Amino acid sequence: MKVKRIVANVETQDVTKARYFYEEVLGLDQLMDLGFIATYGSHEKMDIQISFLSEGGSGTQVPDLSIEVEDLDEALARVKEAGIPIEYGPVNEPWGVRRFYVRDPFGKLVNILIHL
Repeated sequence: MKVKRIVANVETQDVTKARYFYEEVLGLDQLMDLGFIATYGSHEKMDIQISFLSEGGSGTQVPDLSIEVEDLDEALARVKEAGIPIEYGPVNEPWGVRRFYVRDPFGKLVNILIHL
C-alpha cells in the first residue's frame, strides 16, 4: 500500500470562515468547495507528512497545523496586515526552522515556518 495524501480536517459549522485566513492571508488555492467542505492547498506537489508531538518545541504548545511557506517575512507581513495576533515568534529554532504561531478563525494553533 502507498499513501498518496494526508489531509488535516477541521470541524466547523461555517466553512466559509476558512477562505479569508487560508486563501487571502496565507495564499493557498481553494482546491474544492462542495458547500459542506472546502479544501485549500497548493497546486504544486506537497510532501506527505504526519507528525506526533508531546510538545511544540522550545516549550510551546503543540500546534494543530504546520504550514511551510516560501517566504516567512511575507507571511508574517500578511498576518500582521490582517490584524491577526502572533502567539509565538518569529524565532529561529535550534533544529533549523524559523517560525511563528497564529490562531486561525476556528481557534486552531497554526505553526507557520520556513526551513533555514
